[in-house]
Amino acid sequence: MRYGQAVRAGAFAGVLGLTLAASPGLGDACCPAPRSGQQVVNADQTVLMIWDAAKGTQHFIRQASFASRGDDFGFIVPSPSQPELAEADPAAFAQLAALTAPEVIRRPAPRAAGGGFGCGSKSNDKSAVGAAPAAVRVLDQKLVAGYLATVLEADSVAVLTDWLKANDFADSPEVAAWAKPYVEQKWKFTALKVAPDATGTATPKSVATVTAKALRITFATKTPLFPYREPDPSAQAKSLAMRSRLLRIYFVAEARYAGSLGAAGAWSGRTAWSGPMTADSRAKLLSTLKLPESTGPAAFHLTEFEDRWAYESAPADVAFARCEAQTPVTREPIVEYVQAARPPDAAGVLPGVAALAIAGLWLARRR
Repeated sequence: MRYGQAVRAGAFAGVLGLTLAASPGLGDACCPAPRSGQQVVNADQTVLMIWDAAKGTQHFIRQASFASRGDDFGFIVPSPSQPELAEADPAAFAQLAALTAPEVIRRPAPRAAGGGFGCGSKSNDKSAVGAAPAAVRVLDQKLVAGYLATVLEADSVAVLTDWLKANDFADSPEVAAWAKPYVEQKWKFTALKVAPDATGTATPKSVATVTAKALRITFATKTPLFPYREPDPSAQAKSLAMRSRLLRIYFVAEARYAGSLGAAGAWSGRTAWSGPMTADSRAKLLSTLKLPESTGPAAFHLTEFEDRWAYESAPADVAFARCEAQTPVTREPIVEYVQAARPPDAAGVLPGVAALAIAGLWLARRR
């Protein structure tokens, strides 16, 4: 997809959820949990991450699109601490896209006929369960951004999967394996359900692309991460005829950052743009998101990543770290050739002058 073309809004880890700050080496960080027999898969994603290193806080804003055959579906998001949930204004994505858009250079049309990743990018280019019976505790429940969101904690994988089954989420062995490391580390889970509206209805025999409203999840974490892992989506993507998807991440911090999969190897995302934001741009972004002026670092640095996110199992989540080199990165400029206005020539002017002269002589003779 060329930059100038429309990009579907999306983010975080789609149907599979929004894993918030999972640690490298853990199980899949995003988990789809549709009703039994339903198929759901992430489509394009666009994410805004605001990282406050001084406070150890990450704001994760997403607007995602999903492909599904079901009439409703859900997904589960683990986080190392209890998250704050709120609806976000999707206009923030348009503001950031304008900041990172390529320069447009207009040149006269010729007379003759005719017409990377991370810091390497070039410039311009724990505890055991107590004696009490294992249980699931609901910490919060609310309607937000078109989701029914339930924040909970579980003492064991068994009671978590029992709760999921009782609330019409998937409770497969794959979900249990995915949840195990998070339960062991006492993480919280946010279970979200989303249903298509008039813009994206679905029937069991058709595939609909549903665009959810922008959702902000704020939580405490030691490391900024994107929930890249998901249970193998290849079979469902093939069934739903989904061949490709684009993940776009706007990462805001105090400096330029890069993403990696840690010991699992290089991430396929590339740095498309990186540079400081002006004070006015920072204030406008926070105002749009209804976040206080004290949010994040005093000066924002924006880095945009693009990833042709394959429909296959990912070995790890994407962890972000500050680059040693802070070289700015911009997109290649777009050159538009403009046809210059032609000056009046003899072929166009002389006949008009002659016509006026003849008309003048004719009027003189009539007088």
